[in-house]
Amino acid sequence: MINELLLIGSVIFIFGAVLLAYKFFGKTGLYCASAIATVLANIEVAVLINAFGMEQTLGNVLFASTFLVTDILSECEGKKAANKAVWLGVFSSLFFLLLSQSWRIYIPSENDMIHASIQAVFSNTPRMIIASLVVYAISQLFDVWLYHKWWAFTEKRFGDKRKFLWLRNNGSTLISQILNTALFTLFAFWGTYDTKTLVSIFLSSYVIYIFTSLLDTPCLYLARKIHDNSVKNKLS
Repeated sequence: MINELLLIGSVIFIFGAVLLAYKFFGKTGLYCASAIATVLANIEVAVLINAFGMEQTLGNVLFASTFLVTDILSECEGKKAANKAVWLGVFSSLFFLLLSQSWRIYIPSENDMIHASIQAVFSNTPRMIIASLVVYAISQLFDVWLYHKWWAFTEKRFGDKRKFLWLRNNGSTLISQILNTALFTLFAFWGTYDTKTLVSIFLSSYVIYIFTSLLDTPCLYLARKIHDNSVKNKLS
């Protein structure tokens, strides 16, 4: 039960942190949240756990938060700002990949107690991050594109730019997460786990993404309210 409680707590903490970052630091805060999430998720994803009756990797909630970030930016700051967050995440992952691999090259002191653990943790990191870089860029850019396609459709169909936020949010994220989960599972874990485990990882990851996608909808409404209040304060 501890794993389930930790995962639920992680969703509340991480999504809450994204909203706080936007409230206090605007879109700069969201850029920082996206960069932090992509780096940490690439470490967490190497950990395999059992929760809610499924075998799954960690990192899913952090990855899901990056979709929340791009949806908030799409809704409140525009498509250009959302795509900028995607490329910032790619840059952050690449920077972390190069730096973390350099740690493994150093010759440790005879008094060192951590180098073996660094080797163990980051020996599989290159594959994870390279897979993450490719999949992250593809799925996130697709998510931003699809978000604005849904937005254009609902605005044209119903003549209201602000309505159907829930539709463009879930309509883009739930679809793009299928692409994200399938590609990442194949690129990162093919040859590492058997087919049964790969299917389990895919299904469990997507179930989590369904849950987090539905949960991030009220967060997106709160973010739009934060943006509206900020605009009002500037005008007053």
